[in-house]
Amino acid sequence: MEEIYENVAFDNCACPAPATDPRGSSSSKRRVYLAVILCLGVLSVCLLAGLIVLGVHHHISGEMAADLFAIKNDLSEHLQASKDNLSSLTEERNQLKANLSKLTEELNKLKHLSTQKKTCPAGWKMFSCSCYLFSTTSGSWDQGREGCRGRGADLVVIDNDEEQEFLTKFAKGKCWIGLSDKETEGTWKWVDGTNLTLTNWDTNQPDNGGGDPQWGEEDCVELRPNRNAWNDVNCTASMWWICEKRPI
Repeated sequence: MEEIYENVAFDNCACPAPATDPRGSSSSKRRVYLAVILCLGVLSVCLLAGLIVLGVHHHISGEMAADLFAIKNDLSEHLQASKDNLSSLTEERNQLKANLSKLTEELNKLKHLSTQKKTCPAGWKMFSCSCYLFSTTSGSWDQGREGCRGRGADLVVIDNDEEQEFLTKFAKGKCWIGLSDKETEGTWKWVDGTNLTLTNWDTNQPDNGGGDPQWGEEDCVELRPNRNAWNDVNCTASMWWICEKRPI
């Protein structure tokens, strides 16, 4: 009996196991789910905001790139226009320098004549600071030049419109002048080595014969007094010539 009593007493003193509340466990799970959903929502909002910022940045970058490209093109056009203007101004400056050089030469000639009274040989005509001989015989351009050199002169070099008018007035027909492109086709030079600046070409001239074989290469220049103009002609053609030299 005592043993049975002791067992019963022991059983009566044992601590009861804690009861489990099913409602508490479900509430905890809901809180966890809500927290996860909230985090996902926040992440979605952040992601959307990031996409919007990136889109705006890309749009602005595209506009800036387009603006920079337009500015670059505009600057390139202005730079090219400036280069063209500079080239044009350089050509005008060179032309002015050439004109100034000729005027200075003419002035020096006049000063020289004013201090020394010089005249032209018989049969020669004086104009400005030069003497001119209008030949009475005809021949090729080379023959005309040799004829002038034999008289201490050379074929005429026309420097200005006044000289052109003077020659046209006294020439009786087509005459050789000291201009040719015999050395380099298309590069016209006077017999004194100077490049061509003043031009009095006739209409559609020079044409180097227009490609017609019957005219051949037209490398020498004639004065057409009836038209007050120049024309390129085959150097072997026969015509009068005009010589020029300084007074003596």
